[in-house]
Amino acid sequence: MTNQGLDAFAAWVEDLMRERGYDIDSPRGGGKSRIADEAGVHRAAVTRLLQRQSMPDLETTRRLARVLGVPVRDMLIRSGRLTAEELADPHDHLASPPPGGEFGRRPTLEEVADLLGVPADRREMFVRVVEQFLPGEAGTEVTPAREDRRVLVETAAVAPAAD
Repeated sequence: MTNQGLDAFAAWVEDLMRERGYDIDSPRGGGKSRIADEAGVHRAAVTRLLQRQSMPDLETTRRLARVLGVPVRDMLIRSGRLTAEELADPHDHLASPPPGGEFGRRPTLEEVADLLGVPADRREMFVRVVEQFLPGEAGTEVTPAREDRRVLVETAAVAPAAD
């Protein structure tokens, strides 16, 4: 990483810290210690970054991202460790149809499992678990329908709510 890259990243992190209420400017403000404690990292790692001495390691970067409320992906790209192309946004896959698929439809749970890298031997369990958390659309119910879990079946009657 160049000095210019480290300076730009450190300036961005400084701005995030200030926006989140960490007093990193006054010697006795306690902001550097507070963010280090909240992130579970050594204060020296925060100090070295803010003084433009070194880039934090991957674990420190991940922990700072969590405390600062930014995606780790953004931290890695802004730090210069990875490019946006090297760290593709998983949501980009959902914007284009899968091979042989069409636009304008929701991906199946099997397709989502594939995008997430769920091993083949665990996909059926993944689908069953995720189905429990998906809201049914009004008047429809998601059913396993043998091999094709995408089938939506009209619900004949809505069961009365239990008191």
